[in-house]
Parts: sequence; C-alpha cells; structure tokens
Amino acid sequence: MDNREKQMRPFGMRDKIGYMFGDFGNDFTFIFATSFLMIFYTKVLGISGGAVGTLFLVARFVDAFTDVTMGRIVDTAPAAKDGKFRCWIRRMCGPVALASFLMYQTAMAGAPMVWKIIYMYVTYILWGSIFYTAINIPYGSMASVITTDGIERTALSTFRSVGAALAGLVIGVATPFFIYETDANGNQVVHQGATFTIVAGVFSLLAILCYLICYAMTTERVVPERKGRERLNFSKTLGMLLKSQSLLGIIGAAIFLLLAQFLVSSLNNYVFPEYYKNASGISAYTMITTFVALFLVAPFSVKLSKRFGKKEVAAAGMLLSGVVYLLMYFFRLSNMWAYLVLSGIGYLGLGFFNMVIWANITDVIDELELKTGQREDGTVYAVYSFARKVGQAFAGGAGGFALEIIGYQSAAAVQTQTVIQKLYTAATLIPSIGFFIVAAILWFLYPLDRETVAQNEMRLLEHRAEK
Repeated sequence: MDNREKQMRPFGMRDKIGYMFGDFGNDFTFIFATSFLMIFYTKVLGISGGAVGTLFLVARFVDAFTDVTMGRIVDTAPAAKDGKFRCWIRRMCGPVALASFLMYQTAMAGAPMVWKIIYMYVTYILWGSIFYTAINIPYGSMASVITTDGIERTALSTFRSVGAALAGLVIGVATPFFIYETDANGNQVVHQGATFTIVAGVFSLLAILCYLICYAMTTERVVPERKGRERLNFSKTLGMLLKSQSLLGIIGAAIFLLLAQFLVSSLNNYVFPEYYKNASGISAYTMITTFVALFLVAPFSVKLSKRFGKKEVAAAGMLLSGVVYLLMYFFRLSNMWAYLVLSGIGYLGLGFFNMVIWANITDVIDELELKTGQREDGTVYAVYSFARKVGQAFAGGAGGFALEIIGYQSAAAVQTQTVIQKLYTAATLIPSIGFFIVAAILWFLYPLDRETVAQNEMRLLEHRAEK
C-alpha cells in the first residue's frame, strides 16, 4: 500500500451511495430499453416482433467482440489520474446517454421500412454494443478497487441493485402514463406523437447526472501494481476463463435469469393493456416489485448471505419464483390485483439473486486469482456482462418470436381473444421454467457455496500477507 492509498478516506456510506448512482445511471437507458424499446419498435415504428428479435440476437454477436475487447482494455491500460475505472465513467457518460436518445426518434415513423430497419440496427448497436459496454464494464469492475473486504463488496452489490430498483421504479411508473392513451373504445394504445423521444431525452439527461454523482462520490483505493506484471495472452486468458466451472455456472444462471426476468418485463407491457385492459398495471407492477426489492430483500440480503451463503440464498429464491409463476399459469388469474400480488411474491425470490449477484462475480474472480495467480477483473466482468446481454437478447428475441408464434398483430389496435389468452401463457409459463433452470444450475453446477467462499477468502489473505 503506497502513501496515496494510506491518505484516502476509509470505505463508507459515501462509496455505497455513489456506487448505487452508477447503476441508477446505467438503468435509465438499460431498463428503459429492456422494458419499452420493443414497444417503440413495434407500436410506433411498426416493425414486426420477429425483426426486432433478430436485431437483439445479431447485436449479441457484436457484443461477443466489443465486451471482451473492452475488458482487456480496462485490464491492460494504465490508470489515469482519476483512477483505472472511474476515468471511463467520465469519458463515456455523455456518449452513452446521447446514443440512447437517438434510438427513440419518433420522426422515423413515416420513413420507408428499409430505412427503419437500418436506423434500428445502427442506433441500437451504437448504444448497446459500443457506448454502454464502454461504461458498464469499467463501472462493474470498479467494485474490486473500491474495497477488498468481502462483506463490503456484498454491500456494494446490494446498493447497486437498489440503484437498479430505483431506476426501474422511476421508469416503470412514469413511462406508461406518458406513452399510453385511451382510444374512443376504451382500449389502451401507444401514443403516436413525440412522447417517446421526449421521455428518452429526459432519461438520458438523468443518466448523465447519476453517472457524475457516481464519479464524484466513489474512491478507488486499490492501486494496481503494473511493475513486473506479466500480461497474459488474450487467447490464454479466454481459455482459462472457459475452463472455470464457477464462471460457467454463474454465466449459465445469468442467461436463464435474464431470459425469465426480462421476458416477464417485456410481456407485461402487453399483458396489462390487452389481457387486463389496464395499462396502469405496468406502473403498479413496478411499484410492487420495487417495494419488495427495497424493503423486503435489500435489508436482509447481506445478513442472510452471511449466514447461509450467497449461492444457497439465491438458489432458494429462484425455486420460490419458479413455483409462484407456475401457480399463476395454472390459476389463469382474471383479477389484475391477484396477478400483481403473486408477481410480487415471485419477485421476492428473484430479488435475492439480484442483490448478491455482483458479489458472486467477485467470488469467481477471487477463485481464478487463487488458481492462476492473475487477477483479471475487467476481462472476467466483460465475459459475464456479455452473458447477461445474451440473456437479455434471448429474452427480447423470445418475446418478439413469442408474439409472432401466438399470432400477435403489431398493426392491430386490439388483439383477438385467442391471442390474448396465449399472451398470458407466454408471460407466466416460460418465466417459471426459466426460474427452475436457474435454481438447478446454482445448486448443482455452481460450486462456490458458503464454505468454499470462506476458504478462498482466507487463502487469499494468507497469500497477500506472504507478499
């Protein structure tokens, strides 16, 4: 530890709140996209769900290169005056916000379909595969240099998830009030004016503000040692990562989690306005799940994880979510509030996984450091980030393709009763299966249980003490 590290203020609430605002900023563009971008493409631009699903899948192939490339840049580039990771938040907060804003230009509604498709591909890849990658990977990796303490890292993971929940609350509650209107027949339809563009602009400005708060309030305490550090060949590094059962296990869990979670979020935008004939259910769902995350999960996530283990708590939570959504499928709930209550209970299990997942990644990084002697925070986080995007893409793609399969007509203001019933099935049964798969992966394939993590932490402390 050098003199600069000794003079730094100790880890505390300022770091937690600052790190929380980082994901707040991330999700002003990310959650807005996962929740409403398909609505914009299908309902405002009139692009088919299948075409949108194809875009999400194609973009993930691009991410396979951009995510890992950014991870290597972060790991190998020398630290700037304002840190190794914080500097990227300063550099990229403006570009990522601008790129998000460009995706929601309602002026494109009157353009020929070929130009709509080109516009959709260019702006989405610019935002998600380039600029969002360039800020999210450094942000996620930054937790490892804010503190080395395992409990403090779990707290950072929890506060990060709280930031995501708050962003989801703002976006989920506010957005439907602006983008939906009631037609002459009492149906909930998407507003065709410039509303989407205006909302996107406001969220982009808020994202920049949150990023700047994160930049100002966090401190990088761990100064990377560059002298004498051997740089691993990229192919060797990637080969090493792909042999890690822990990393592959958490990646598998992440893919199916995102598939289930964002499929719920995406299809709820259709279930409430068209199955329940009440778009306000979207806002109510967001408020309920946010309440669950902030007041029923966040206060207990660190304590439960410390007592039972992060893996154990997450697996039990996923099992609960799977059971609840399976019951929702069989009950075929006609009452919207019954649907919302059970959704909230289902989110209780999901919330515990989301609160500790980022600390799980740190556990994986620690294990790889013990096995290889190298700590590759940026690269490992990039691989995991890519996996999450794959999960998101499959969710978006599955949502789009599911709409195609059930016969959903984007151009129709009102769907047939058969389509509406199939929509309910897709929104409950498919997520249930996804949650069960996540629980199985965590329990049977992911090896870092409570005892193993504790042993790894002790070995790392002993190893670093020897140095």
